[in-house]
Amino acid sequence: MKRYLSGPAARSAAFACVMIAIGAAPQAMAQSSDAPVGTAPADAARPAAPPPPTGMSESVAAVVNDDIVSTYDLAQRMRLLIATSGVQPTEENLSQFQREALVSLVDERLQFQELHRVEKEQKIDILADDAEVADEISGMAQQNNMTADQFLTFLTQRGIGADTLKQQLRAQISWARWIRGRYGSRLRIGEDQIAATQARMTAQAARPQYNIGEVLVDATRVGGMPQAMAGAQQLVVQLQQGAPFPSVARQFSALPTAANGGDAGWVSAGEVPPEVETVLEQMRPGQLSQPIQVKDGVYILYLKDKRAGGSATLVSLKQAAVALAQTATADDEAAARAKLTALKPQIKDCASLEATAGKVQGVVAGDLGEAEVADLAPQFQEAANKLKVGEISDPIRTGAGLHLVAVCARRTASAAQADKQQIEQRLMGQQLSMIARRYMRDLRNSATIETK
Repeated sequence: MKRYLSGPAARSAAFACVMIAIGAAPQAMAQSSDAPVGTAPADAARPAAPPPPTGMSESVAAVVNDDIVSTYDLAQRMRLLIATSGVQPTEENLSQFQREALVSLVDERLQFQELHRVEKEQKIDILADDAEVADEISGMAQQNNMTADQFLTFLTQRGIGADTLKQQLRAQISWARWIRGRYGSRLRIGEDQIAATQARMTAQAARPQYNIGEVLVDATRVGGMPQAMAGAQQLVVQLQQGAPFPSVARQFSALPTAANGGDAGWVSAGEVPPEVETVLEQMRPGQLSQPIQVKDGVYILYLKDKRAGGSATLVSLKQAAVALAQTATADDEAAARAKLTALKPQIKDCASLEATAGKVQGVVAGDLGEAEVADLAPQFQEAANKLKVGEISDPIRTGAGLHLVAVCARRTASAAQADKQQIEQRLMGQQLSMIARRYMRDLRNSATIETK
């Protein structure tokens, strides 16, 4: 049974603790590539966040089957979310941090209660010990080019106690172990499932493929679809303002890929929900989607790269060009053509094109990268189809000028098919994730949860 009581005083105290701890200055949490993932840099010139105010009384934020979540616990978790998500705290999104922190703490209480029950009944050890938690912290620190002590000091300077992080990691490690132990050995991925997946991948090999990052805000976890949509919209705003996508995914996504920073790798259109597929088809590499509502919640996508299907031909091109307006006189065009015609035999290969062309006044050289032949301008398409690798075209006239185009490489785009083991692992991960979410839903539905 879940019972929510109105009473904002306790949560207001948690808000006040957080705002005091972060100095109520979101701009102070500027991003840096040298900082821990999703966190602010440990800048010596910036004063450390003050400790929690001692004059503020601690009260009850929630009760989970007689286990208390205090306002101190809530404020600590909010600070940890802020420090590790890269999302700038504002008056508008603090309510989202509060909701996510409270839901996380309630879920952890339920997980620990269930794990203690199982340990007692089955006389087995499931909970992660201090050494395992320390190893996880060391791994996090290493990813951020820090030692474990430096990483914990970084958090302490922001008013975050080490026990707050350790408690979160202990719950994550222990719960994942229990789910794998209880269900992993029972799940069987049949040969028919693997074969069906391989057949679908083969059928879609000619379709575009997408390298994506993904976040799913689980509607059942945050209280409904309106809350999930509102939360996703706030996350998109913060991502657009520079919050690191991997950090946001780790803290807010309900998908198995959250552990990898939301990295889903290369996927075909048929491997994602239809609503997501429709959006992906319209996106360009480097683009972030708006929130996408699906059956279970709201997706946010980041398209890292896109590649053509198996039947497409891709070429890598370089060029040497003379800028020439469309209104140029015949004499100007003839002079430019003569300059490029004289340059062509001096270029021995693609590697030397830019250096050789750079010696000729008025000629600009550059690498055009890799592209599908079908996407090239018509004049370049003809050269790309006709020339062999290493060959250079005669001068080509476009609206921008005259160009020598070199074909440096050519390949047929085709995604490497995942082997049986990769497919089995992917299907296993998807099923375990679904089981874990249902397990938590059942625990919530059978629990007495009161929020003050």
